[in-house]
Amino acid sequence: MKSLATTYLGLPVRSPLIAGASPLADDIGKVKALEDAGAGAVVMHSLFEEQITSEQLSEFSHTESLSEAFGEFSSFFPHMEDYALGPDRYLEQISKIKASCDLPVVASLNGTSAGGWIDYAHLMEQAGADAVELNVYYIATDVMESGSQVERRVYDIVEQVVGSVKIPVAVKLSPFYSSPGHFVTQLDALGAAGVVLFNRFYQPDIDIEEMEASHRLDLSNSTELRMRLRWAAILHGRVNCDLILNGGVHTVQDVIKAIMCGASSVQTVAALLKYGPSHMADILEDLKFWMDEHEYESVAHMRGCMSLLKCPDPGIYERANYMKILQLWKA
Repeated sequence: MKSLATTYLGLPVRSPLIAGASPLADDIGKVKALEDAGAGAVVMHSLFEEQITSEQLSEFSHTESLSEAFGEFSSFFPHMEDYALGPDRYLEQISKIKASCDLPVVASLNGTSAGGWIDYAHLMEQAGADAVELNVYYIATDVMESGSQVERRVYDIVEQVVGSVKIPVAVKLSPFYSSPGHFVTQLDALGAAGVVLFNRFYQPDIDIEEMEASHRLDLSNSTELRMRLRWAAILHGRVNCDLILNGGVHTVQDVIKAIMCGASSVQTVAALLKYGPSHMADILEDLKFWMDEHEYESVAHMRGCMSLLKCPDPGIYERANYMKILQLWKA
């Protein structure tokens, strides 16, 4: 019998396919459907630093004579009703999922600065979360801010959260660090149980008639996985933390490639939003069939066979691939 069992942030899970952060976790019925489809775990959508900060400022304004200042400051944040779940309801949802399902539940915190919002990692743990994912989505718009300052901010957040909880902590990263490999080794040394490669940055578009920035959500496709594959292959065998790929996982071929490059598991979101939880069951069934055909006994047996350390042509992950691709083009 082929084993799909693997680890997610050091936690034993029954399959390498994880339901990534999405609105699906807001619906208990959909979470149960993901469990029935064979998901290894489910990641909740993020609780934002801005939500928590806004709530804390609101409470503070009721006790201090700062209503005018608070009103001006709060205008920088989205309205609380724009968020799917407020901080209290978010914690309640963790408890509800744990009471209804046997799936590991990963709570998500999204923020960019060390502060009181980090305390919510401990509250998430108390609510029953099996792990916490830190989404450190950040655009360095200050041209005077150095790369080392950006990285230092993330180190501080990770260090504080890892020190405040007993459950595993993952860090969801942007691909835009100057040396992602070195950055991940430092997070590994700080105690991160895993890194999620990579966050998708939703770029604003421009409405040329209204002369304003517009918001548009474009779902991923399998071509986006390639950058994730490269960095999983580079990092496999060089860090102790789990490598989780996110972005562009739609088919069984995507899952196989990710594991071969060194991923312990993969997160899928867009495919589930498009096709529903049952799509996960189809992928896992195809994965078992493929492993049987190619005589792989387990996910662990397959993992890392195409990593930089084991690949028959490691140059494909370095400059050689760039040079070959340019030579292949014909008009």
